[in-house]
Amino acid sequence: MNFKKSLLPVLAAAFMVASCNAQNKKNEIKMSSTIDSVSYGLGVAIGNNLKNSGFDSVKVEIMSQALKEVFEGKATMKQEDADRIIQGYMAEKEKAKGDDNLKKGQAFLDANKSKEGVKTTASGMQYIVLKEGTGAKPTLNDKVTTHYHGTLIDGTVFDSSVERGQPASFPVSGVIPGWTEALQMMSVGSKWKLFLPSNLAYGERGAGGKIGPNSVLVFEVELISIDK
Repeated sequence: MNFKKSLLPVLAAAFMVASCNAQNKKNEIKMSSTIDSVSYGLGVAIGNNLKNSGFDSVKVEIMSQALKEVFEGKATMKQEDADRIIQGYMAEKEKAKGDDNLKKGQAFLDANKSKEGVKTTASGMQYIVLKEGTGAKPTLNDKVTTHYHGTLIDGTVFDSSVERGQPASFPVSGVIPGWTEALQMMSVGSKWKLFLPSNLAYGERGAGGKIGPNSVLVFEVELISIDK
């Protein structure tokens, strides 16, 4: 995330609604003008943005004071210092989240590998053959069509062609490492369940809003066809 372009501008709006809340403990803010409504609307939008960006809580009084000082031209913190502090804070939170995901993911894989039907490859990928196909196996240079259902280890669905009702087509070489490995082992008509360590998925960076750093991913993959 580019904090300077996407997060810092919205902090000002968050400061605004924080100030309103601090001044009215009952949270009964009266809208007597257009700018009152706009200010509150910005606060709602930006509050949600901050929560979705990983902020669990803020100091309302300090935020309110910072907003006041910015508009009065008396802010005691430079913009570059604000950027540095926020980026450092978010980096620490992301690392802590990644460390926790790594620990939980490894515990999951350690327990999963001894379950009935689970096989483990040299790379650390685990899989179960749900259905064995009889068709050809794709190569690295092929394009394939699949149906898949992807979840986190807690069952949270992050992507599913099955739920969309539309198979997905892509090059074997154009997906995450665990998929590239598994697809070349599968015959057309096969359906496998994959358990991918984070290094065979999206690693430390994660992906989107649901796949955090160092997340183990679980997929059910059906290889429908090899597309020429």
